[in-house]
Amino acid sequence: MSDIKSLFVTRLYHAALTEHGTPIDQAELEASCWSIAEDDEAGQQWCEDNGYPGYTSYASLTDLGWRFPVFEALIKVLDEHVAAFAKELAFDLDGKELKLEDIWINILPEGGIHTSHIHPHSVISGTTYVALPDGSASIKYEDPRLPMMMAAPGRTKDAPDDLRAFFYAKPAVGDVLLWESWLRHEVPMNMAEDDRISVSFNYSWG
Repeated sequence: MSDIKSLFVTRLYHAALTEHGTPIDQAELEASCWSIAEDDEAGQQWCEDNGYPGYTSYASLTDLGWRFPVFEALIKVLDEHVAAFAKELAFDLDGKELKLEDIWINILPEGGIHTSHIHPHSVISGTTYVALPDGSASIKYEDPRLPMMMAAPGRTKDAPDDLRAFFYAKPAVGDVLLWESWLRHEVPMNMAEDDRISVSFNYSWG
């Protein structure tokens, strides 16, 4: 009888924030995101200069946990989720911890996209979702082997998720997604009239 194994598996962690730590007040988190976006003139200018749709604090603010208590609480919860994911990945951390190095807000308006990218120099990356209006974009992940498939045929329409070239995750408000930072991903166009709000982050080792 044939023995077929799944080798070199790519893991995607998907959970509710409430599975670890203190529950986060989503209304307070959303209000804080808007308050920061309205006051962050440097971030607004960066978005305008770089043609970024909507708003991101990625290039302007590094201290969200200090600015608002809800972000301080969120970071503590994310630490628990990342530790659980690292255990699932069988990481040998050699007595060290994965530590938060960046956390930033994303506000994506109607028609906005976030093109395909990776997060260099990090170990675990992720996003938690603050506002997802009907019709707003999910997040799209790319099979890391795709550039090496060359003459391979496409997959059938009913292929299981782990054999597809792309996977579209559909989180809900209050969910968190985690993945290894080398995994290429993108946010397709937001087709909703309302803004899509998320908080993304990177964890490093050492």
